[in-house]
Amino acid sequence: MNIPPKEELYPFLFEPYYKTVLWGGTRIKTVLNRPLPEDADHVGEAWDICDRPGMESKVTNGALAGTTIHQLIEWYGPELIGPDFKGGRFPLMVKIIDSNQNLSLQVHPDENYCAEKGGGCEPKTEMWYVLSAEKNAKIYVGLKSTTTRQKFLEHLNSAEMENDIQSFDSAAGDAYFIKAGRPHMIGAGNLLLEIQQNSDTTYRVYDWNRLGPDGKPRELHLEQAVACTDFMDRTVARISGVSGDTDHNRKYPIINRCQFFYCEDLKLVSEWRSTTIGQPGSFHILTAVNAPFNVGNTKFRTEVQPGSSVLIPACFGEYTVKVSAGITTSIVRTTL
Repeated sequence: MNIPPKEELYPFLFEPYYKTVLWGGTRIKTVLNRPLPEDADHVGEAWDICDRPGMESKVTNGALAGTTIHQLIEWYGPELIGPDFKGGRFPLMVKIIDSNQNLSLQVHPDENYCAEKGGGCEPKTEMWYVLSAEKNAKIYVGLKSTTTRQKFLEHLNSAEMENDIQSFDSAAGDAYFIKAGRPHMIGAGNLLLEIQQNSDTTYRVYDWNRLGPDGKPRELHLEQAVACTDFMDRTVARISGVSGDTDHNRKYPIINRCQFFYCEDLKLVSEWRSTTIGQPGSFHILTAVNAPFNVGNTKFRTEVQPGSSVLIPACFGEYTVKVSAGITTSIVRTTL
């Protein structure tokens, strides 16, 4: 195959991987109007952009349709990711999560724990952005100020653990920063966008005594979870969203002090211009929240539907986002 020059790169859409899990639902279809595989039942996660062994997202649009994201990285490297890219896999994963039931209470390791522990575990810091929430839906993130290490240990593998974690009424537009070491749980009735480090390491602390498909309780990882939990952290993880319409384009920070990714909430009512070139410069991921938009330049344009994400290569440069008139279009933009 003749590899196109970097000047032929354009905003990429990818085919998602859908994961069926016992706590999943149907909101990816009913709320976002995204088609699901005919045999899919209880879809809990859509891995929209991922570069995992055996699960490498494939481009669905343009001249490079069928190409995997890992092939793009091998061919273009810093031109796709950004000038600081040192090799390896795509640094982030983008998911849509539908919680028809409570997920497990869990925690993820950080770089120091993984370096010491080894065994293939990977650090994971993530962000949730609430796309839709049912009445009474909850989000649980971070230890309460009253939760001591001893209390946490006494409540391991019991429903009492729910009372040790900060809880929030879930609302569309709110976001949550879940740094490694911070216990968390997605409550039932949530549809979320998740931006995370490229990792699939999760340590379950409590799983509501549910049985897996094999009829047995799902595995817990109590020793690992306790070892990587930050018991000094009592931060409020919620970043309150901005609701209502606007009469001009606006940009609100979501995550701006994280070494792994930056996220912004764009509220657009007219054409908006930006560029991938700058300091430090990286790819841009734009996720449509409530309405479609069109992104590109005079040569390449890509249409993005609600609940879907587009990857703009780092070398793409100046681009414009075109939105529908008469509404405020919300877009989550993620960069390095």
